[in-house]
Amino acid sequence: LGLHALQHRGQEAGGIVSFDGEHFHTERHVGLIGDTFTQRAVIDRLPGPRAIGHVRYPTHGGSLERNIQPLFAGFSGGGFAIAHNGNLTNAETLQDRLQRHGSIFQSTSDTEVILHLIATSRRERLVDKVTDALREVEGAYSIVCLSGKKMIGCRDPLGVRPLVLGDLDGAAILASETCALDIIGARFVRDVQNGEVVICEIQADGTYTIESVMPKVPRPERICLFEYVYFARPDSVVAGRPVYTARKRMGINLAREAP
Repeated sequence: LGLHALQHRGQEAGGIVSFDGEHFHTERHVGLIGDTFTQRAVIDRLPGPRAIGHVRYPTHGGSLERNIQPLFAGFSGGGFAIAHNGNLTNAETLQDRLQRHGSIFQSTSDTEVILHLIATSRRERLVDKVTDALREVEGAYSIVCLSGKKMIGCRDPLGVRPLVLGDLDGAAILASETCALDIIGARFVRDVQNGEVVICEIQADGTYTIESVMPKVPRPERICLFEYVYFARPDSVVAGRPVYTARKRMGINLAREAP
């Protein structure tokens, strides 16, 4: 339902990776969420109380089935899934370096660059591996990751793309827009800050704790104007501003400038 509410952000394809406590399960399909993820057989193949999902709007890597997110990989510490909204401006440079050191890429998506940077980090803790990777990438990114014990949300230092934190009956939710929280009855907690990495640590009893780190120095927020013009849904709140209200104000100013 959350992905259905975010369908306007990408109509080419969608995917979900779930975790049942022991194993990860992946379903990625071309087309709209309603075309595949409403089927009982598909949902039955995604057991478990934790999951991340993605709707694809291709900006890098082309319209290939292997580029559908979330991407999943098996690390030395266990399974790891990642979904990314944005565009990395130094992806080709990083990919070339990684390939020269032996990395093998399965997609043409810039998101896989992040996956390889995390995998090749020499740090011990997963969170440190993620922050290591983020220090190397440049561009716009809102990222959600899922491991066996954690859900991690990341936002670039300029906050170009939105990311919000919500809560549903004691469960942590991360999403691009507040409309994804509204459709499932979740409570909006706050925006993830520009440059922030939010770590939701899942406890044995199903509750979670939240840790926040800043791997890069945050800079003044430069959220993409087209979130208000085009990307975001009118009933979402982006950076504290209702999108519908922002669009009305744009119309008022446009009328003044070009009567």
